[in-house]
Amino acid sequence: MNAAHYTLFPTPVGTCGIAWRDGKICASHLPEADEGKTGSKIALRAGGAGRSEPPEFVQNAIAGILDLLAGNPNDLSFIDCDFTGLSPLQTGVYDLARQIPPGKTRTYGDLAVDLGDKALSQAVGKALGDNPFPIIVPCHRILGAGGKLTGFSAGGGVNTKLKLLEIEKAQIGVAPTLFDDLPLALKR
Repeated sequence: MNAAHYTLFPTPVGTCGIAWRDGKICASHLPEADEGKTGSKIALRAGGAGRSEPPEFVQNAIAGILDLLAGNPNDLSFIDCDFTGLSPLQTGVYDLARQIPPGKTRTYGDLAVDLGDKALSQAVGKALGDNPFPIIVPCHRILGAGGKLTGFSAGGGVNTKLKLLEIEKAQIGVAPTLFDDLPLALKR
């Protein structure tokens, strides 16, 4: 196995990182408080990767991510990720998450049911919290029961999750009604 490499790239949500090894993406990282911290986190996540100029397949992945973060409903399933070392549960969760189109959401419970057991909801949440491929594996599209915005392990936490969902124009929670702007006294 060859050594991993990474690069950083500016996005509308801040400087992101992406790492690759042997022709596949081995990690991605959402922005931290500063570029240096993002670089050190992606290098660590990719097993001590060194910074390098990205080859064409990585440039294509970056272009897809930038297109998505520009508000276009871009499907990133073309990006080949290296799932080596991940558990079958993690791989199953990440595969299901990648099937959720931009602008749509599902719940942890939904994914658990798809995996065969509603009781796996917490395990689904743990797998998503450990997601080595944020944005590529869109863990931001998975919500708590009832559409609740729950914890998000990326820098900025739930605020980052909300920003990503807003960029994708995702409908969160109950759809607005015609009378939502009326004062409460008039809604009775």
